Amino acid sequence: MSSSFVSSDEIRDRFSRAMSAMYQTEVPQYGALLELVETVNRETLEAWPEFKASLEARGELERLGVERHGAIRVGTAEELATLRRLFAVMGMYPVGYYDLSEAGVPVHSTAFRPVSDAALARNPFRLFTSLLRLELIEDSALRQRAADILAQRDIFTLGVRELIAAFENEGGLTSDQADRFVAEALETFRWHQHATVDRTTYDDLHAAHRLIADVVCFRGPHINHLTPRTLDIDEVQRRMPAAGMSPKAVIEGPPRRQCPILLRQTSFKALEELTHFRGDDIGKHTARFGEIEQRGVALTARGRQLYDQLLNEARQAATGADNEAHQAQLSEVFEAFPDDDTILRREGLAYFEYRYAPGHEGAEGGLEDLIDTGKVIAEPITYEDFLPVSAAGIFQSNLGGEEGSVGQGNANREAFEAALGTPVIDELRLYAEREQASRAALKTRK
Repeated sequence: MSSSFVSSDEIRDRFSRAMSAMYQTEVPQYGALLELVETVNRETLEAWPEFKASLEARGELERLGVERHGAIRVGTAEELATLRRLFAVMGMYPVGYYDLSEAGVPVHSTAFRPVSDAALARNPFRLFTSLLRLELIEDSALRQRAADILAQRDIFTLGVRELIAAFENEGGLTSDQADRFVAEALETFRWHQHATVDRTTYDDLHAAHRLIADVVCFRGPHINHLTPRTLDIDEVQRRMPAAGMSPKAVIEGPPRRQCPILLRQTSFKALEELTHFRGDDIGKHTARFGEIEQRGVALTARGRQLYDQLLNEARQAATGADNEAHQAQLSEVFEAFPDDDTILRREGLAYFEYRYAPGHEGAEGGLEDLIDTGKVIAEPITYEDFLPVSAAGIFQSNLGGEEGSVGQGNANREAFEAALGTPVIDELRLYAEREQASRAALKTRK
């Protein structure tokens, strides 16, 4: 890459900050959410200095304030494939396959995100990106009408298409080009009050599923939420009403633990926004909301199997109670999931990386002995991805919960990857490679 080019990490950082500023302007409650999360994070770090020191040692603290994930939904294979090229400019690649149709949401998805340790440390911005599954619309006439509407739009500006091509042809973008790229790319994700269809068409698509109307009836895939990372999601949930936000009923994901696993998330409920339809009709559309996440350690395939088993047990026993009762019931079921880093590591339930403690570089001996004597530190690897069931749960709880008249489909990873234009990356392989590389580094330095 030419020395005149800025790095993809820098472009991603500029874009994520610009996206956050735009969304804060469009959804003022998002600004209030950021303030609340920042306050809770600061208080948590002050109350737990050892926890703060651990985050600093792992490089987690520096990225905490800028960390965001967002979500968008597109309607066609061409839109998805072009987004793949757009995100590649920012060093973001498709990781994981998520089938949300199992929860009655007619999409399948991937997460565009950085994959290297250095890139994640610089800015771990992620965008959960879903492709509408038109084949799940049971009414063939409505399905064709939706396809025809989508075929008539271009969600990308000419400028961003040119800059994507320049990046691919030249190997990078200059700083001025990067600034133009950010400005042009933002237009794809901007909210538009004017729908591209009349009210009748919107209502028909909305009756099939709210998400179908959201994807099909507008000029582009407006960002539907941005998510800051908190260190205490339970406290944020508790304080949201006093901050003027109406939280969803329960926190999604695993219960509160001494050793957090995977991902927990909650949100404030979606806003009703004034929408102008063709023919001078005015109505409201519900799509955008504010979400909060708390991240834990990445689980191995064995850990995920146990997590899924316990989550299913908890669902079968669920009473539909409030969050406090829900969390108590969830915690009871998850007593079967070890809540100790050493056990998680030794039983192969979670991924860890290893490094020499200061002053013990090159120490020799068995790994467990080195850890027990404090010469090697085992640190949990942060989970960088998403929970498909939680993602569907967030959507359903915010946008009404009904499934509409779409059939529940089966996973179709092959079709998704064909539309994407490349296979998705296996997230478990990324975590395993990171753990193995840290083990290898110990051996090479002995």
